[in-house]
Amino acid sequence: MFSQPLSVAIIGAGPAGLMAAQVLSEAGIQADVFDAMPSVGRKFLLAGRGGLNLTHSEPYDAFVSRYGPRGANMDPLLRDFDACALRGWAEALGVETFVGTSGRVFPKEMKAAPLLRAWLQRLRHPSSGGEPVRFHMRHRWTGWEAAGSSGSGSMLRFETPAGVQCVTARTVVLALGGASWPRLGSDGAWVPWLTGRGIDVAPLVPANCGFDVVHTAARVTEGAGHTDDEGGWSAYFRQRFAGQPLKSVAITVPGVAGAPAFQRRGEFVVTATGIEGSLIYAASALLRDALAVNGSANLLLDLLPAQTMAQVRTALQAPRDGQSLANHLRRRLRLDGIKSALLHELLPREALRDPERLAGFIKALPVALAAPRPIQEAISTAGGVPFEALDDSLQFKRLPGVFCAGEMLDWEAPTGGYLLTACMASGVRAARGVLGALGRR
Repeated sequence: MFSQPLSVAIIGAGPAGLMAAQVLSEAGIQADVFDAMPSVGRKFLLAGRGGLNLTHSEPYDAFVSRYGPRGANMDPLLRDFDACALRGWAEALGVETFVGTSGRVFPKEMKAAPLLRAWLQRLRHPSSGGEPVRFHMRHRWTGWEAAGSSGSGSMLRFETPAGVQCVTARTVVLALGGASWPRLGSDGAWVPWLTGRGIDVAPLVPANCGFDVVHTAARVTEGAGHTDDEGGWSAYFRQRFAGQPLKSVAITVPGVAGAPAFQRRGEFVVTATGIEGSLIYAASALLRDALAVNGSANLLLDLLPAQTMAQVRTALQAPRDGQSLANHLRRRLRLDGIKSALLHELLPREALRDPERLAGFIKALPVALAAPRPIQEAISTAGGVPFEALDDSLQFKRLPGVFCAGEMLDWEAPTGGYLLTACMASGVRAARGVLGALGRR
């Protein structure tokens, strides 16, 4: 395929791989990017469908804390390429950004495609002194040739439309993503190629994901029962409310294995089998770990976080004057629709009839979870290559000349721009490691 060994082969054309390619291009290094998909940045484009969340504007210390136990590992990477650097990078491509009311940062056009087009234009046609990046699509990496590495570098094996091809590269950047959204290229197929080389890989698990609820055998309307044997929500609740949001609520999730409890206001969505959405994604690591450790997980749902327990109790103790409970909740607490239905779904009849108990459940309604949704549906994944297997430049200690970046690394963060920023920061760090390995600074 190539008569001479490549200087650097970047495997994976997502944000981490493309950022590594840009750093190398600007340093005058020829970078060759390989990807199994027909086009680049497919998951990046999907993330931008609802408005591409680039990063977050909060103070740096708060930003780093979003990476939880891996914050110490992410800190040096983010100091090299933080939220401000990412905004500067976008603006250098001619894409203006703005800070939304939540502190999240978006392109002014709220779209990913224009940004990706400008980025690819820069990579293919760099400014004076840069090297054009070469792209090789429909090249699925399947590991190393049996000979492994030679004095000239790594011999990589690819499945291509023209058959199996082998490429030798002096240095390699692996940026293949995790295992979420496999139809877009991140399928985790790289795990055996690394474990076969003696690299310990933490199991890939869903992050920023939804959850199935434990089967509810509940009454959904006064005087009538609606249950089924499919698990999760009752048939009635599922048919009436799947896809509807629960707005202006708060959740509390107990800590696991010494981790602090999670408490936050926001909103999420009821699905056919459980719950998902921004508020659930923010707590998903705690909920997932609780299920793994304890076999069960619960969150407490406050349906009226703007009202105190005393206010709720007083409202419920007012005379009903012959009204149904649903009307009483609506008139006294403005609690109706999906919120009222959820109380009927999860509570026994006697709790609904007792104002004191009902007040407690309105402020802290237990929702029992059965399992995270499959990893293929998750926004991102946790697990992957541990930082302990890498040096400070993200080079494998056991594989000289091979670097790792992006979601392949064992870290996780909530949505809000933290995922994309970390992927790009790790691409910068890996590329600088490649420059060092090639004797360039």
